[in-house]
Amino acid sequence: MNQTTLQLLEFPKILEEIKTFALTETARQLLDQLKPSVNERQIQNWMDETTEARTMLGVNSSVPLPIMENIPEIMAKLGKGFVLAPQELESCGKLLEGVKRMVKYMEAMQTVAPRLASYAHSMFALDDLYDEITGAIVNQEVADRASSELYRIRRRMAVVEERIRQKLHDILRSDTYAHMLQDAIIQERNGRMVVPIQRQYRKKFSGTVVDTSSTGSTVFMEPAAVTRLQDEYSQLKSEEEAEVYRILTYLTGRVESYARELLINVETITHYDFVFAKAKYSQSLDMRPVQLNTSGVCDIKQGRHPLLGAKAVPLDFQIGQSHRALVITGPNTGGKTVTLKTVGLLTMMAQAGLHVPAEEGSEIAIFTDIIADIGDGQSMEQSLSTFSAHVRNILTMLTCADSRTLVLLDELGAGTDPAEGRGFAIAVLEQLFARGATIVATTHFGEIKEFARRTEGFVNGCMEFDPDSLQPLYKLKIGTWGDSHAFLIALKLGMDPALIDRAYEISYGKQMDFSLVSTEKLRDDTVIQEHQERVHAREEAEKNQARLERQRKYEKKELKVGDRVYISTMGRTGVVCEEENAKGDLVVLVLGKKYRINHKRLTLHIDREDLYPENYDLDIVLETKENRKKRKIMRKRHVEGVVIESRDDDILDPQ
Repeated sequence: MNQTTLQLLEFPKILEEIKTFALTETARQLLDQLKPSVNERQIQNWMDETTEARTMLGVNSSVPLPIMENIPEIMAKLGKGFVLAPQELESCGKLLEGVKRMVKYMEAMQTVAPRLASYAHSMFALDDLYDEITGAIVNQEVADRASSELYRIRRRMAVVEERIRQKLHDILRSDTYAHMLQDAIIQERNGRMVVPIQRQYRKKFSGTVVDTSSTGSTVFMEPAAVTRLQDEYSQLKSEEEAEVYRILTYLTGRVESYARELLINVETITHYDFVFAKAKYSQSLDMRPVQLNTSGVCDIKQGRHPLLGAKAVPLDFQIGQSHRALVITGPNTGGKTVTLKTVGLLTMMAQAGLHVPAEEGSEIAIFTDIIADIGDGQSMEQSLSTFSAHVRNILTMLTCADSRTLVLLDELGAGTDPAEGRGFAIAVLEQLFARGATIVATTHFGEIKEFARRTEGFVNGCMEFDPDSLQPLYKLKIGTWGDSHAFLIALKLGMDPALIDRAYEISYGKQMDFSLVSTEKLRDDTVIQEHQERVHAREEAEKNQARLERQRKYEKKELKVGDRVYISTMGRTGVVCEEENAKGDLVVLVLGKKYRINHKRLTLHIDREDLYPENYDLDIVLETKENRKKRKIMRKRHVEGVVIESRDDDILDPQ
């Protein structure tokens, strides 16, 4: 698949949207690698998986997918001489616990989704390993019950520590030493329990100096009465560390012995997360599977561009049966380019096994390549003109196009002398058609419309236009051509009919008396004003209705961190990462960037309870990986120089 076209049609943005639904980093990496396929069987398998996952979400949206935090790093350590830390072993235990839940969930879904449920048969519960890990590791620490020897050592340590504290408390309460003490508290320095003694009494106090205060006025001394007990405690501490290391080494060996089974578990869970992320994305935009074919037939019913959100006008599009080339005409900003992008993007999505935003019964052809020339492609560095950029793209098309290629051409022949541009455009269309390509092209040139009308295999189409409101309708009508409506617009705005008569004669080589087209009525200010007021009133009514609907949706559900919301002003979705402040603003994560947006612009898209499993750590979605690592370190101990930065100036205001 042409990589330039993937970027041009914004397929990577679709993947970024889907990645927001994935729970594991491994699944996000898999989504980064997703590309449209040309293998019909593979595409159909992908599509069936997405369909089954979507069906499962409809039955039970709480899919118990394990999060697998740090599991890829742990798997990379196995067999390389590393001894796993208690928290890493605990992660392995949680993985196996998640496998059990997933297997049980899939058993209940066998009749609903037999293909996806069957994948769980390849997973390994490893009950013996799970029991050993959970029996030895508790709260990321090696438990006393991990071995009888560790239990004995720690019991003895507790006894010795209690005796040391008792003797130190006796010293602190003794009148003999009261005047020598700096503070009547037990402290720990260099792994030894000590009492703070005023410096001038260090020689009178029976014991050993372990440490000194920064000012030098206090010495921390270990009383001679507890030295033997402290030595015994230190010895026991060494024995404890050795036994803990032995247990961790043993458990690491047990994990390594099941490395293959664990890897299969990780791959299966990753695939499940990958598939369910696609299904959740399908659910979020009410998408559907489509029929696939290799005969070049596309029949898209009420298709919508997935990145336009609620602004997308449904598109009905057909090609490949009675015609293999479609030439679309219509006014500027009428939706011609959006139509090209919608057709191309929905085709790519279908070939990637994704559902598409279209109605039931839609059909999409599988193409070995999609080549697009959309936009002027100018480059200041390479000094390419608009026409030169088009020619370079078209050269690629003429070289690569065949009967399994979809060609998308925007404003073919533009950017040069109109007369030569028309001839060039028709010649290119003839050559591409002769090579068997499926063609969708847009143009303003009347000669190209006429060429399409009289050439077998070609058909005209137009973007509909409302002559009353002078507004495009963004709807494609196949079987007829349209025009730019320049003369009607000019007449409506008060241009002299005689001038428009002359312009029409120059353009079409025949005369037209525009004074007969209710000219005086069109030029009447009162009529125009009344018409504008009606249009304005209608628009205001629609805006008010939309505002009321958004308000009702917002009042119905208070937005929480983790909720997926639709942003009306941006026309896309995001995830709430900070709840509403006193001003009514929330912070929303959109494509990796944070925006401060008022609640009135937000509507609940998917509740966080339907997006994530129970007790899911939302920091995985909302925090950077670096900050999560820092936060984990800071929970355990203070580390000099480790700072988690969260600045308000990183939060953007939507344009």
